[in-house]
Amino acid sequence: MKHLALHPWDVTPEQARQIQLNLKSRLELADRLEDIQHVAGADIALDPQAGMGIGGVVVYGWPGLVEIERQFARRKLTFPYVPGLLAFREAPVLLDAFEKLRSEPDLIFYDGHGYSHPRRFGITCHLGILLDRPTIGCAKSRLIGHFEEPPLEAGAATPLCDGEERVGAVLRTRANVQPIFISQGHRVSLETAVAWTLKVLDGYRIPKPTREADHFVEMVKTNRWREEERKPNAQTAFGF
Repeated sequence: MKHLALHPWDVTPEQARQIQLNLKSRLELADRLEDIQHVAGADIALDPQAGMGIGGVVVYGWPGLVEIERQFARRKLTFPYVPGLLAFREAPVLLDAFEKLRSEPDLIFYDGHGYSHPRRFGITCHLGILLDRPTIGCAKSRLIGHFEEPPLEAGAATPLCDGEERVGAVLRTRANVQPIFISQGHRVSLETAVAWTLKVLDGYRIPKPTREADHFVEMVKTNRWREEERKPNAQTAFGF
C-alpha cells in the first residue's frame, strides 16, 4: 500500500507544527467512504531501550471482522516525544507497516487522536491524508477539551468540546466502564466515526481493530509473535 510523500520527516518541532497547519487544508471532515470491504486497525509499540518503534496493522474483512492480514515494521525513533507532534515520531514506522500490506483497507482505525488536537490535526488526520483513506481516531484518554460524562449504558455518547467547538465524542463502549474518545481523522464525519466504532465493537471496551493491533505490536516487541506463527491453523500473513 503506497502513501503520499508530502513533506520530510527530519524536521524541528517548529517546522513540524507548520507542516500540520499546511496539511490541514487537505483535511476532509465530511463522509467520503467508498464500499467498505476491508477495515484495519493500527498501533505502535515503543522499545525505549533500543530507541525503536514497532508499527503494526491488522486488516479484517467486512462484514464479519475476520482477520485476513497483519504486517509490522521496525524503525529507529528519531523525533523527540513532543505532545501534539506524535505523528512525527510514530507515523514513519506505521507507514512502513502499511507499505507491506497486500490487502488495502477501506477504513482505518488508529489508537490516537485526530481532529481532537490543539491544531485540529492529530496523527489520525495525518495518516488519513498520507494514505488517502478514511480514518477514525479511538483514543483511551483525553488530549484536549471538556465533556460531560456519558450515561452509563453501552453506546451512550456526549460531545467533546474545545471552547465552543465540538472536536470529538466521548463514547461509552460497555456499560459501567470508562468511555473512550472518538475523533475524525479524514473523510469521515464525527457521527459516522461514532457509528463505525460501535460496529466494530466485540464486547470489550476498546474496538477490536485497535485492540488487536495493540496486542500485535506488543507481541512483536516481546517476540511472542513467533509462537503465533507456529500455530498449525494460522491463516494470518505476518510481515518479517
